[in-house]
Amino acid sequence: MIDQASLLFDEMPERDVFSWSSMISGYTQTEQSKLALELFQRMASSGIQPNEITMVSVLSAIADLGTLKEGIWAHEYICENSIPLNDNLSAAIIDMYAKCGSINTALKVFYQIQDKTSSVSPWNAIICGLALHGHAAMSLEIFSDLQRRDIKLNSITFIGVLSACCHSGLVEAGERYFKSMKNVYHIQPNIKHYGCMVDLLGRAGRVEDAEKMIRSMPMKADVVIWGTLLAACTTHGNLEIGEMAEKNLKLLDPSHGASTVLMSNLLADAGKWEEASLERRVMQSLRLTRSPGHSDVVW
Repeated sequence: MIDQASLLFDEMPERDVFSWSSMISGYTQTEQSKLALELFQRMASSGIQPNEITMVSVLSAIADLGTLKEGIWAHEYICENSIPLNDNLSAAIIDMYAKCGSINTALKVFYQIQDKTSSVSPWNAIICGLALHGHAAMSLEIFSDLQRRDIKLNSITFIGVLSACCHSGLVEAGERYFKSMKNVYHIQPNIKHYGCMVDLLGRAGRVEDAEKMIRSMPMKADVVIWGTLLAACTTHGNLEIGEMAEKNLKLLDPSHGASTVLMSNLLADAGKWEEASLERRVMQSLRLTRSPGHSDVVW
């Protein structure tokens, strides 16, 4: 689809800011960030003034690439060209700095605009960014400030909050926040929230509770959740639940190599050397692959 859109775009006799912005957004959303930035350079060279929608896509592309130098340039471009700073653009700037490794600059931008915000997007960006960098206490402190304001929270807010709890081992706090989603804020947890809770409980050694959490989910667990449970079982030596987790993981992804490694380690720790060796041989014969990690843009 994006290739067809590109052909149509190139055939257009005239292009306005909306057509340029749509094409740049298309590249960003299909994870072709370099093409998005190249097209933005073409746009700027053609004399078309970008707007805040254009710059959100540009900043998202830069965040994906993690190129701080380009991010600083884009931020300066916004200021120098007096592009209006709405909440989405502010969130994109904060998110970009966080994902490019400059969390202090992200915080500085947030503090400059926090009292001007009318939506939760910039708050989500800094809460998630701080959690990503391991600054759980500050992330939760900003969340507490947000709770006192007349701003509607959403599901992304709680991904950041639960991630912060997970990184700092705040199990009871995480459980309270998770319950408050439905009971206080009327937000239905999705699979990512359940994944955070499984990770939080598993890291704390509460493997049985993590397994119960999976059983209580209104949706089917995915590879990430079963893998998280298996990793916790390996860390804390729970062979019974570990075997169950691996079985479910293999049903979803038979070639998931990381699960075979974890299961082999778990069996070896339990003294089941022959079974551990068999797991390794199976992995080598099938040449199983590791699943790559990923990071979502969260606002």
